[in-house]
Amino acid sequence: MDSLVHGNCTVVTVFILLGLTDDPKLWVILFIVILCIYLVTVSGNLSTIILITVSSQLPHPMYLFLSHLTFADIGSSSSVTPNMLVNFLVERNTISYFGCAIQLGSAVFFGTAECFILAAMAYDRFVAICNPLLYSTKMSTQICVQLLSVVYLGGFLNASSFFSCLPSPNS
Repeated sequence: MDSLVHGNCTVVTVFILLGLTDDPKLWVILFIVILCIYLVTVSGNLSTIILITVSSQLPHPMYLFLSHLTFADIGSSSSVTPNMLVNFLVERNTISYFGCAIQLGSAVFFGTAECFILAAMAYDRFVAICNPLLYSTKMSTQICVQLLSVVYLGGFLNASSFFSCLPSPNS
């Protein structure tokens, strides 16, 4: 009865992750399939960034936004996939409280950044279509950098709002 007065004092330090299946043969198959998909995703996005960076014929704001979009895609896929691949190889699938918070925060940050970059790209195309003669002045490099600053600031603020809602592991 005394424990009811003081409340629950359970401290969560790790989360146990349930897998897709209990069959070890399927773990190997899923590991190989997801690893291949992840490697293709990362290598394709990295090659896109390198191509945009190296090519001098692509100075337009759209390609700047595209390179940041592929960077955000690498970040969002890398926030979850490596931990998932590790969990296919180990017997006991756990993640620490802080590891879970970091994984959630990075997934939210990069996911929000992707959405905001797509909105910036839509604005870029809107200006190019509606004001083609003023496009170079309305979408200067300075404006693009400001839009990208807002993109990453928005991702940071959204991820921070998630972190502020998480209870401390000791309470």
